[in-house]
Order: sequence, then C-alpha cells, then structure tokens
Amino acid sequence: MIKLKNLLGAVKPIEIIGDTDKNILSLESDSRKVGRDSMFVAVRGVTTDGHKYIPVVASAHVGAIVCEELPASLAQGITYIRVADSADALGRLAAEWYGNPSRKLKLVGVTGTNGKTTTATLLYEMARLEGYKAGLLSTVCNYIDTTAVPATHTTPDPLSLNSLLARMVEAGCDYAFMEVSSHAAAQHRIAGLHFAGGIFSNLTRDHLDYHHTVENYMNAKKSFFDMLPADAFALVNADDKAGAYMIQNTRARKYTYSLRTDADFRGRIVETRLDGTLLMLNSHEVEVQFTGKFNAYNLTAVYGAAILTGFDPEEVLVNMSRLVPVAGRFQTFRSASGVTAIVDYAHTPDALINVLDTIREIVGAGGEITTVVGCGGNRDHGKRPMMAHEAAMRSDHLVLTSDNPRDEEPEEIIRQMKEGLSPAEMRHTICITDRHEAIRAAIQAAKPGSVVLVAGKGHEPYQEVAGVRHHFDDREQVTAALAELS
Repeated sequence: MIKLKNLLGAVKPIEIIGDTDKNILSLESDSRKVGRDSMFVAVRGVTTDGHKYIPVVASAHVGAIVCEELPASLAQGITYIRVADSADALGRLAAEWYGNPSRKLKLVGVTGTNGKTTTATLLYEMARLEGYKAGLLSTVCNYIDTTAVPATHTTPDPLSLNSLLARMVEAGCDYAFMEVSSHAAAQHRIAGLHFAGGIFSNLTRDHLDYHHTVENYMNAKKSFFDMLPADAFALVNADDKAGAYMIQNTRARKYTYSLRTDADFRGRIVETRLDGTLLMLNSHEVEVQFTGKFNAYNLTAVYGAAILTGFDPEEVLVNMSRLVPVAGRFQTFRSASGVTAIVDYAHTPDALINVLDTIREIVGAGGEITTVVGCGGNRDHGKRPMMAHEAAMRSDHLVLTSDNPRDEEPEEIIRQMKEGLSPAEMRHTICITDRHEAIRAAIQAAKPGSVVLVAGKGHEPYQEVAGVRHHFDDREQVTAALAELS
C-alpha cells in the first residue's frame, strides 16, 4: 500500500483530477487484474489499447487511472492522472512501487541483434565466480541468485521486471545483468530503471515486422544508451558501424571493444577448434570453452564489462577460462561414429553466416556441412529468402524445415525461403516440413567427420504450431538421432 501522492513523484502529470491523498493497494496495466483502490495504467499496446478498458476498470472502483486521454465521463471517487506517455509512466511507477530496486543493484543491460543472451549470461556467471550473488534476466531463463524463474519474454513487462529486481535485492544480490530488447526499449519497459552500464553487441536485420525499418530498429536500441546516467559506462563494439552511433548522445562514460582495431578492450583469436579457442585479451592469452569469431566478440565484451563493473582484472582473466557456453548457443554433440551436430539459436541471416563461417573455418574445405533451418511464422518475411540463401552458400547440404510456424502454414514459409535459392543451390537442398524428420534425416545422411548444424531454435523446449506450443527440443532431437548412429 502506497499513498498516491508519493507514487506520483515518479512521473510528470499533465493534469490531475481528484484526490491524491489516498492509499493505492495495487498497480496494474491489465484490466482483468484490477480491484478496489488499484491504480490502472492505460497503455497503448501493439494489439490493444488500454484506454478502451477505462470504463470497465472504473466500475471496479479503482482508486486512480493513468491515461493519455481522459474519458468522456469521469467516475466519482476515482483520481485521473493524464500523462504524455502512459507506457513510460508505467515503467516509472513500477520502479517506484517496488522501491526502485535497480538503484540497490549494479544493473548492466546488453542490447544488440545477436549475442545478448550469451553476454548477459556470462556476466552473471562471472559475478558468481567472483563470489557475488547476482541476478539474470534473459531469453533462456531468469535467475534470482541460484533460483531459476522461467522467462516468457527477452525483457519482461515493467511490473514483472521490477518485481524480479526487487526479489534479487531481497535475496541479497549485488549485481543484475539483463538483455534489453529493441521492443522493450521502444515500449518503455525499462523506463525508470537505473543502469550501472550498457553494452552494445552488433546490429543486423531483425524484428522489421515490428519496427518496419532498420533505422527505427537502430534508434530503439540507441534510446537505451540515451537514457544511461553519467555515472554509468557504455561499452560498444567498435567493429560494428552502429557502435559509434549508439553512444553519440549518451551521458555515460564511453568505452569500446574490438577484434580488428585499437580499442579499450582488444580481443584476438590465436587458435580455434570445435570445442574451444585460444583467445588473446589485451595481450593476455586465455583458453576459453567457446568457438567462433562471434563468441570471441561476446567474450571480449564480457571481459571489458566485467572490469568496468568493478571486478578484479586478474581474477576476470582466470575466470574467463571457467565460463561455459549458454544452452542452445553453439552447443556441440558428437556420435561415436564421428558425426558432430551443433544446435544454435541463429535465427537471423547475420547470425547464420557467423555460425556457418566458424564451422567452415574449423572443418576446412574438405569437411561436409549440412544445415537444417527454418524461419518463424508471424515474423519478418523479408529475411526468409535471405536465410535460405546464406545457408545454401555455406553448406554442402541444406534441409529447409519448420521453425515455429505459429499461425502460418509451414509449407508457405518454406516456399518463401526457397525464393532466395538459385537453381544451383536448389540442387543440394531438400525440404522436409516435419522438423523431427528433418533433423533425423540430416544426421542419418551425415558421414563421419562431417558437421550438422541445427539452427534457429536453440534453447527453446517447444515448437509453436497453429498457435499451440508442443514440447520440442532440438537438443533432445539431435541426441536421439546421433544415438541411432552408434
């Protein structure tokens, strides 16, 4: 229970109608959850506008309603607060409601197209190796110290987000690391949070079904750095042309990391294998359990961010070798017969290029690569032919299959992917709609010494077909198929 007038200090109302000296029992943005003396925030969402539910919540005798437009008739006993942006107000009110937990933690956010999950998760693991309690908010799973909390979104809604951060504070966490998606930044889900640091990984085409243009997508990510305070750090990839743009207007202290040029934190691959890499970090050699240039970038970012967060540089170097890959990110499986399968979350053209180029570098021109890949339904249609083309160019055999078709016909998604293939590429491509059969067929046909990449779903334990989620885990499918070879 909080006095309304105390909550309102978090926002800048344009207009207040009614009494502010009243108790608020709950803060809600879902009209179905309101009760007597709740505060309801009417947010304009992607599929629905909370303003249309104002008459419904008014009949539930809520204490206050926050909105951008006042209703035609005002109910007695309810305080109306008009704001410029109710989504932004919700984030700030949520932070205030939960006691501003982000100010009681060192909170570091990671944004970019690829690498967010790996970077945030490894920083969480690094903090724990350093002996601290820490929290994690990620696509794969959220953690409150060692307690796992299932993740439903890359970045939760403001109320869930601040609730999780408050639980981290209660658990005695010193640090928290989180992925900051472009959706979350655009929808002000992180409004009201105080970040100790921000990291930018890279920018390639993704989520254009929502942002419509690459410029909008890029600006959504930039807005995260624009909001960083002066006492925070901003660490960006100097090798990505969007890196400098991200920190153009930030007040935070600016740092860079790179594999190609001079930077505050410099990484260099000395030697690479399917099960690890010898990496040079600011002139220090360290053996890591990760493979590929994309992981070298992630690890260089982790190295830099760990030091900027305040961890001892020498201990950070030691602990780099103790970090292990994140579930579904270049996760390697092998059969007794010598076939290697790799499960990776790569679901953008650039991510697929990075993974396949890494595999080719290791296996050489003589090694065979088979790629099993699909594209998600109800998402960016434009990347479908691009995904197929990039996979075909870098694979000896390509199997197009279903990903999460959601509400679309899987065969239609595959047809659109095939539009990106030349006649020559079609000759080493087959289409198997059933993902289970596609994975099994690819592994059954693989020769000893060859690699099968199963891309797109990574850690996900489900497949969404016709709007229904069924249990499906690429890692389980791969393990079963490899066992048949033994």
